[in-house]
Amino acid sequence: MQQIVNFILRNKSFLFFLLLLFISVSLTIQSHSYHRSKFINSANFLTGGLYDASNSVSSYFNLEEENQKLNEENARLKTLIGDTKKESVSYIDTTTFESTFKFTPARVIKNSYSKQQNILLINKGENDSIKQDLAVIDNNKIIGITANYNSKYATVISILNTTSRISAQLEKTNHFGTLSWNGKSPKVIQLTDIQKNAPVKVGDTVITSGRSAIFPKGILIGTIKDFKLDVTENFYEINITLFNDMTNLEHVLVIENKDKSLIEALLNNE
Repeated sequence: MQQIVNFILRNKSFLFFLLLLFISVSLTIQSHSYHRSKFINSANFLTGGLYDASNSVSSYFNLEEENQKLNEENARLKTLIGDTKKESVSYIDTTTFESTFKFTPARVIKNSYSKQQNILLINKGENDSIKQDLAVIDNNKIIGITANYNSKYATVISILNTTSRISAQLEKTNHFGTLSWNGKSPKVIQLTDIQKNAPVKVGDTVITSGRSAIFPKGILIGTIKDFKLDVTENFYEINITLFNDMTNLEHVLVIENKDKSLIEALLNNE
């Protein structure tokens, strides 16, 4: 308290001057409307500027928050779009096939593509009407043929299996042969028994021939990579680049020919 008194005593002249200045300014503002309006406008300018700056800062942080929400929403939508695409990978327009074929969707849960006797495992079995010797495709591209099964699961002999034999043909003609695999590249498969008079060209498409009761005609296999005549020089040996990435399979369709037993019974009687 003594220090405050000493401060006032030491600076009494300066403090008295400030008091007189404050009184004179107050009297001037109150007695003159022009000065009063200028003072009010100046005060409004300062407070308005401070408010505007405060509002800008607040808006900036609110905008940052909104941008964050939008980014999160965009990420969520991209995920949904990705999941939708993933789910539709094995979509096929089944109306393009005859009504004698039945389609059952399944998921590949094991793929031993690095082995020469590659066997796939799918999550559908006898409870889903899966049986032996049914065609398996992915997005209208060839995968293999069902083999063993139980109530809930089934194995599939992949086309990347050296024991696999499937009838295939050139898409542009009816020249057909046998599709097999030499056990080397998972991207390339072989077509043999195509007569040398067939118009074989690099880049031409190869499809299933439909000459069995398993695969419908027209399932895509791949394109001709290269070819040569065999040792007899009567037939072509053709390397085919597969359309399907056999190392990356998930959603597939199992195809049952509902007339298969009728066809096989008739052929067996010949």
